[in-house]
Amino acid sequence: MPSTNEYTHPINVRSRQLDMPTRVGYQEDYDDKIKSAQLELERIQQEREELERKKRELEELTSRKRAFLSQQVELTEKLSAAITLIDRELHEMKGEMEQLEQCRVCFSDHLDKIQKHDPEKWTRDNLHERLEKASAVTDMAADEYDQAAEYFEGTRAGGIFGRASKSVRQKTKTQKTESEFLGQLVNGFAFNLPIIILGAAGLVVYFLK
Repeated sequence: MPSTNEYTHPINVRSRQLDMPTRVGYQEDYDDKIKSAQLELERIQQEREELERKKRELEELTSRKRAFLSQQVELTEKLSAAITLIDRELHEMKGEMEQLEQCRVCFSDHLDKIQKHDPEKWTRDNLHERLEKASAVTDMAADEYDQAAEYFEGTRAGGIFGRASKSVRQKTKTQKTESEFLGQLVNGFAFNLPIIILGAAGLVVYFLK
């Protein structure tokens, strides 16, 4: 039998055709990596923006905290000082109110006594007696009024009475001078008392010999 020669047709496969699937897969993988990198960058950027936002909030809160502490210290000092002054003022006002109440009672009593005198009803026979009594009442009222004006002068209630008369101020000054003189006299007497006693005892012993 004659030998059969097999015919083989050469297939020319280009290298580009063999490399095509590899290049496509590589490009897809590269694109995925790029996309992942972009997403990572976006995530980092978002985190950075979030950190900056939190930093700004913290700085703002810290600034507000400092402002609050400063205001707290300032207001604490102001309010504490004001409370102390108010308490002192209320104490003084309370004492002044009590004194004014006593003064009011005294003035009311003087007013009643003065209004009881009606010169139109006085007769010639009792004119001297009535006038003496009425004058004593008015003089006492005027004296106590001037004393109150002198006492409250320079206080809140000073405007109620006006200034005390010159005679009352002079009288008050004289009384103060006399009081100081008496005090000095008593102190001097007490200081020299032992010397006086010793001298008197010496005289007694001398005359008894």
